[in-house]
Amino acid sequence: MSSVFSNAVLDDDTRRGLLFQGEVFVYSATPASLALTGFARELIAEAFGDRDPETAQHEMEVGAFAALLAELKPRFIHHPRCRELLPALLAEMGCDPDRTYFDVPRLRTSTSGDYLTTGISYAFHPHRDCWYSAPFNQVNWWIPVFGIVPENAMAFHPRYFDRPVLNGSARYDYAEWNRTSRRTAARHIGTDTRDQPKPEEPIELDPQIRVVPEAGGMLVFSGAQFHSTVPNTSGRTRFSIDFRTVHLDDVRARRGAPNVDAACTGTTLRDFVRCSDLAAMPEELALDYEKRALDNPLRTAPA
Repeated sequence: MSSVFSNAVLDDDTRRGLLFQGEVFVYSATPASLALTGFARELIAEAFGDRDPETAQHEMEVGAFAALLAELKPRFIHHPRCRELLPALLAEMGCDPDRTYFDVPRLRTSTSGDYLTTGISYAFHPHRDCWYSAPFNQVNWWIPVFGIVPENAMAFHPRYFDRPVLNGSARYDYAEWNRTSRRTAARHIGTDTRDQPKPEEPIELDPQIRVVPEAGGMLVFSGAQFHSTVPNTSGRTRFSIDFRTVHLDDVRARRGAPNVDAACTGTTLRDFVRCSDLAAMPEELALDYEKRALDNPLRTAPA
């Protein structure tokens, strides 16, 4: 990673090629991104009622806060309106609706201090999405719902984009995670006992890059980027949306960022649907990626 492109006027093929090389893109808010964050704000306001959602953590017992998020987040994630808003946003950003596939948008929270950093409001340690069975042609889109500051943003750790990190991804299988761990998130308050891929060697977090888009602005980066949740010291809960895309031609050609250290099995490809008609990713591609994950030369026997 060497550059952050701001409002770059590039076609999507060129942009993806640069993303796979470790570059990062940031875009100002657009009508479609504001429609998405506006919808999220509506659901957030309904859930929190008279409370300010960014400061409610200072008034609510942590268990009640976690229970509220356990209802709010799935409501947003699976709402039919999101499947209308995301294709519109991606078309606005120059993505081919017949070749671009997206997964569900997640509504994320990062509370201030140590109030709630596990389970339903998990504070992500430094990681690559590709440790979690994401394809190396995955593009991540990250959008703040409200204004953010460097103290509650996310961070990139650029020295590690093409540098291996000892990690626990060899113990991770996506299908097994869905079967045993995903649905238990809201139960993990205070500690999170789920085994997730993490660095297993000391990591130098600096130099790091924190990009601070406006509310509704978009941060776009490769799923292979080494990134983390910033320890939130802002005094306010950060709300953000993230989702992922893949381009069918990249998936077929296995074109993407380099794999320097991921040894997980399974694939997230079945989570993606086509922008134009919500058709599923072709099953033969998911099966091929699963087979290739098992044959990954970086893979070692789980500890």
